Order: sequence, then structure tokens, then C-alpha cells
Amino acid sequence: MATVKNSKKKIRRIATEEAFSIPEVASALRDVARSPSNSSDMILVKRIYDAPDDDKSPMGRMRARLIDLEDERLRDMDENGVDMHLLSLTAPGVQMFDADTATELAALANDRLAAVIQRHPTRFAGLATFAPQSPKRASKEMDRAINKLKLNGFILNSHTNSEYLDNQKYWPFLEAAEALDACIYIHPRGASDGMAAPFRDYGLDSAQWGYGLEVSTHAVRMIVSGLFDHFPKLKICIGHMGEAVHFWFWRLDFMNKHAQDRGSAPKLKLKPSEYFKRNFVITTSGQESPLALDYSIKALGIDNVMWAIDYPYQPSTPAVKFMDTAPVSDAEREKLYHGNAERVFHIAAGASAKGAGR
Repeated sequence: MATVKNSKKKIRRIATEEAFSIPEVASALRDVARSPSNSSDMILVKRIYDAPDDDKSPMGRMRARLIDLEDERLRDMDENGVDMHLLSLTAPGVQMFDADTATELAALANDRLAAVIQRHPTRFAGLATFAPQSPKRASKEMDRAINKLKLNGFILNSHTNSEYLDNQKYWPFLEAAEALDACIYIHPRGASDGMAAPFRDYGLDSAQWGYGLEVSTHAVRMIVSGLFDHFPKLKICIGHMGEAVHFWFWRLDFMNKHAQDRGSAPKLKLKPSEYFKRNFVITTSGQESPLALDYSIKALGIDNVMWAIDYPYQPSTPAVKFMDTAPVSDAEREKLYHGNAERVFHIAAGASAKGAGR
């Protein structure tokens, strides 16, 4: 592994938002892509899952890279000195399927994930997926994923049927996550029906703008609903440098107090910013801005920020260079690269081990 700039020792690199899929989910999403739907997810789903199966199709190659776990992915990790991917089933996961199909495919994806981690325990850790369409069955799968499959947390692709986690129908699996001491990573997907229209033009539907607003809205709804007064130990992770929620701390705190006073928002025990700093962690996935990183560390504290690539949607080389050259101390770089991930996602601490497990 290349020596990290300004450091005399090699630093373990754990990338914490790294996407994968399995053929069965990809096939089911191809069926979704060919069905009538007004969902804003259809733009991405059609682009990737209905693309031709050949090397001339960029989106066909993307689909193949998502499904590949042990060939090109490991070569890319080795070439860039990345020790571990924290894998998660890529958006929209199982959340566009009916509840039975979603539950079945979530369990299958988790089994495949656990199997590849067992084959490469120093290279991969994993976030389990679940079917929020069936909260009680989701809770059972979450327990199985942590206690039997030994996975490291959970992945949720923002809204489900345009509903957010402040809806109490979903609280059974939030209770399960809190009891399991397992973080839920909320990943973007296409905007919910009520907010989708302005994002349908100019490529705003996905990572350029819509994804960030979708997840930031979800996170703020969770906070101001009072959800974290019920689940004070629940841990949520969001990517892309926190989807800019912490940029709004002062205004959120100020305006939420007014909303509480006039009775349009529930009374809270803490300020919105205090919940975010207590209950949320963030990753740098797809946001390689030194200014944004500096602000995030100052606003949230070094212990609440983790490095990520967003492979295969984002290239590994610049993501590594970004963190290698970030204007932080060696001790802070250790936390950003691996220490915080080991703590939050219960990944066994270990020295850099490039190529191990192959």
C-alpha cells in the first residue's frame, strides 16, 4: 500500500459506501424497468437494468461491476490501496418490489453478502438489506443478519412508497436496530412522489441534486418528528458529506423553535442540531471537497465523519488521493480512514492488509 502523505506509517483504508448487487435483484429490477411506473427511480432503473448485456454499453458494464465482487472489484481495491469495502445492496435495493418479493430477495442478498465476507474477511464487511414494506418481517431479518450472518449494520434507500421513517408503521424495525446496536445507512434514491416534479429536468433527478435533497429531507423529518426522543440510541449514517444538513444547523434550530411555539411541530427535548450530532454519522462518499470536509469536522466532530468512495459509481483513485492529502492530522486521518468505521459498524480493528484474503 502507498504511504499516506505526511505520515510515516501505512493507514488502513475502509471505504464505507460501496455498492453491489446480485443477479436475482438485477433481474427483478429489469422487470420493473419494463413495467409502467411514474416513479422517479425509473430513470436510473431503466438506464442500468434495461441496458444491453455487452461491453459496448456503459450502463451494462456498470451493472456487471455491481454484480462482480471478487474479480475487478478486488483488483481495483488492490491498485488503489483500499483494504476493505463496506458493501451494501445498491439503490433502490428491494424497495420497489411487493412485500413478499422484497422480503425474499433481501434474505437472499444478505446470504450472498455473508458468504463473500466469509471468503474474504479482511477485504469485505457488509450492511444488510431488509424489506421495510413488511416491518415485522424486516425486524426478524435484521436480527438474523446481525446475530446469525454477523453483518455490520443496515442499508435503507430513503423513502418506501414515498413514506419516511417518521411514520410510526416503520418503528418496529427502528426499535430492532437500536436494540441490536446496529447503524442504519440511509442511501439516496429517486425523489418521493410529492417532491419529484422539479427534479425531472436538467439531470436533477439523481446525484446532481435530487438525491441529496431526498435524504436530507428524510433526515430532518426524522429529527423534527421527535423520533429520536423515542429512540435515543438509534444511529443513522448518511453519505455525500452529510447531504448538507449540518450546513443548516443554525437555521434549523432557530426555525424549529418557532414551529414548536406555534404548535406546528412536536416539542423536542433537544435542538435539531443536537440530535444530528448525537444520532447521526456521515461519510464523504462522492463529495471530495476539502472545504466541505473541514466544515463537517468542525460542525460534527472528527468522530462523526468517515471516508467512502461510492464504488463503482465513483472512481477509487481520486477518492483515495482526496483523503490522503486532506489537511488533517495523522490521528484525524486514522479516524476518517478506518477508526470511526470500525467503531460505528463493529468492524474488527486491524492493520493495513492489502491483498489479504485473496
